[in-house]
Amino acid sequence: MASKFINITLKVWRQKNAETKGRLETYQLDKVSTDSSFLEMLDQLNEQLIQNKNEPVAFDHDCREGICGSCSLYINGRAHGPQKQTTTCQLHMRSFSDGDTVYIEPWRSKAFPIIKDLVVDRSAFDRIQQSGGFVSVNTSGNTMDANAIPIPKADADSAFEAAACIGCGACVASCKNSSAMLFVGAKVSQYSLLPQGQVESKARVQNMVRQMDEEGFGNCTNTGACEVECPKGISLENIARMNRDFLKANLNSDK
Repeated sequence: MASKFINITLKVWRQKNAETKGRLETYQLDKVSTDSSFLEMLDQLNEQLIQNKNEPVAFDHDCREGICGSCSLYINGRAHGPQKQTTTCQLHMRSFSDGDTVYIEPWRSKAFPIIKDLVVDRSAFDRIQQSGGFVSVNTSGNTMDANAIPIPKADADSAFEAAACIGCGACVASCKNSSAMLFVGAKVSQYSLLPQGQVESKARVQNMVRQMDEEGFGNCTNTGACEVECPKGISLENIARMNRDFLKANLNSDK
């Protein structure tokens, strides 16, 4: 199928840093190939801005393969744009029509302060991970065969599905409470469902939930927007599992 070209109007959020007031700037972009990705379209915009001696739009990206989660953008009022279970970098311009106006904004959350333009600081997720997202298994010179411990297939599948979380923050951006419980629930689940994660399971869920609260994320709204907008389809079951583990850990805690 031959490439098609469209002309679009962009409303892009521009903001110098977290302390300054931001605004939507309007740009006209012509001859955008429908075969190009959304990020390639932003590259085209920046080339146009640089040629006109204007400052390019800052936006985050890395792998451009839907794996790293760094390219997160709010597009026309939806996290990652109009296509379900699709990251921003995997969204293509064929999803838009000639003459469309496209609004592009960063994630909106106090816990994700804006660095510049469309780039936000998601280091809060890193600190949550560091508080408990690991296993204390000595594998140095003592590596066991992967199949030495039998694991029910249902548990292995659920752990794998939870581990698919890329930490993009769409759950936070789409939640009216800016809750990170889907992210934390996924990270807790990927360990708690496997034998290797049982050693510090109680401390893990307590520490990660405490760090989540300290970072300023809100509580779950039970509306399910996070699951709907998650590009990896992480299930709400992970939040329920985290809540059960957290309750059991607190009931059995010596602290």
